[in-house]
Amino acid sequence: MAKVEPLPQTDGSKQRLRLWIGLLKATKRVENAVRDRLRREFDTTLPRFDVMAMLQKSGHGLKMSELSSELMVSNGNVTGIIDRLVGDGLVVRVSIKGDRRATLVRLTPKGEAEFGQMATTHESWIAELLGDLAEVDMNHMAVTLIKVKDGVHD
Repeated sequence: MAKVEPLPQTDGSKQRLRLWIGLLKATKRVENAVRDRLRREFDTTLPRFDVMAMLQKSGHGLKMSELSSELMVSNGNVTGIIDRLVGDGLVVRVSIKGDRRATLVRLTPKGEAEFGQMATTHESWIAELLGDLAEVDMNHMAVTLIKVKDGVHD
């Protein structure tokens, strides 16, 4: 395990900047490991995994606009991913009665099965990648990250 150096005491602004950079580096390192493993073990991408995760979580499917909003990406990005998932038989588009412009997308049984395998493996990867963290540290970080999220106003 790497030696953890405490942040130097300052007026706070430099400490916050160092914390922000540390968060970005840690996130990027975990994200890159997950991206690489998804590619190697499932021949898929992280955005594709994220779309399938949102569809699985919804249970009933989502409108394309809802999916874009949840993933915080453009409709165009989601459309390309959905097109490929439909082509692979993992997702289906369903018309919405009374709304000719909108479609609902949901996982097919094949998509549910494939995502189930990926999600189980993904969970084990995250457990491994964050395995050096004690439960008390994870709980403290989770509370702190909620404070950060709730404190940021666009």
